[in-house]
Amino acid sequence: MEYRKIGCDERTASLLGFGCMRFPTTPDGKIDEAEAEKMMDYAIASGVTYIDTAFPYHGGESETFVGKVLSKYPRNSYLLATKLPIWNIKTIEDARNIFELQLKKLNKDYVDFYLLHALNKEKWELCKEIGVLDLLCELKKAGKIRNIGFSFHDSYSVFEEIIKYFKWDFCQIQLNYMDTSEQAGMRGYRLAESLGVPLVIMEPIKGGALANIPKEVYKIMDSVTPGRSAASWALRYVASLPNVKVILSGMSTFDQVLDNLNTFTDYEDLTDEEIAAVENAADAIRARVKNGCTGCAYCMPCPNGVNIPRVFKIWNNYGMYDNKKAAKKNYFSLELENRASACVECGACESLCPQHLSIISDLKKADKELSRL
Repeated sequence: MEYRKIGCDERTASLLGFGCMRFPTTPDGKIDEAEAEKMMDYAIASGVTYIDTAFPYHGGESETFVGKVLSKYPRNSYLLATKLPIWNIKTIEDARNIFELQLKKLNKDYVDFYLLHALNKEKWELCKEIGVLDLLCELKKAGKIRNIGFSFHDSYSVFEEIIKYFKWDFCQIQLNYMDTSEQAGMRGYRLAESLGVPLVIMEPIKGGALANIPKEVYKIMDSVTPGRSAASWALRYVASLPNVKVILSGMSTFDQVLDNLNTFTDYEDLTDEEIAAVENAADAIRARVKNGCTGCAYCMPCPNGVNIPRVFKIWNNYGMYDNKKAAKKNYFSLELENRASACVECGACESLCPQHLSIISDLKKADKELSRL
């Protein structure tokens, strides 16, 4: 297992972190505790030390389950991360009470890495207004938190404001070879690196999309270094960045645990040739988009209720990743009036589109393809 230093005391963490939001589940939606515990035990026995959970994961059950599994191990043998749900607090007393509840659920005296969860501009303003950082500093001084950080979902400009506001011990961003310009992206990576803030990476496989890429795209990478899984290519792309200290993977099957452990055992950064192959694969995926919708939503609202940007996002993701199951689920989760089939060809949208897309025609194509999945 590869290990890297992270945090204010430069603790050594496994480069592979076990994300605890996608455990296998039973038919009634509960955590399949026997299988999930087997997966965690095997990962820990194989060298994984960074365990990441959060208050809302698995309907609030993840922290309790993770705490129970970790109780078998010496407290100094792993690094435990969890997060403060900003959307659940209005006052500093709310934040304090939730933190104490989290310690109780985890059955632990302290948390190694504590994050403000999923910060965006609105949540960040609330944190400043009620003094959340003062509370976290107090808890850190008391030994209940070892490292203070945040996870992030907003624009680069918001990320820049947040990361420069406070001396963070670490932070967590979304990054993968398809999303280098999304949210904080590579600009955020470089800024964090320049400020000396270690990074934990989430969504390195883009929610599983990069583990099941089209065959012709996978061949671009496999022809350079045969035998590695698509997920392994995605993980190594992010891991090759020196300021990335932990890469989270929300593993939901034992096979995924085995594949990820294989990636990080006797780990090697991507070579220049392999980096070029991944970038070529990313270009090949982008070339498969169905149309040029950017999601700007200038076409909205549709007078008849069609969710045009959402329909095109589902259609384009289907084109790029060829994931029929996900496309079908996402399309048919839309209300009937929000699907492309509800278009009455009024044309109100097309005059507003900055990309000058043939929206009416594309909606027909999208509905035809997605409806027969």
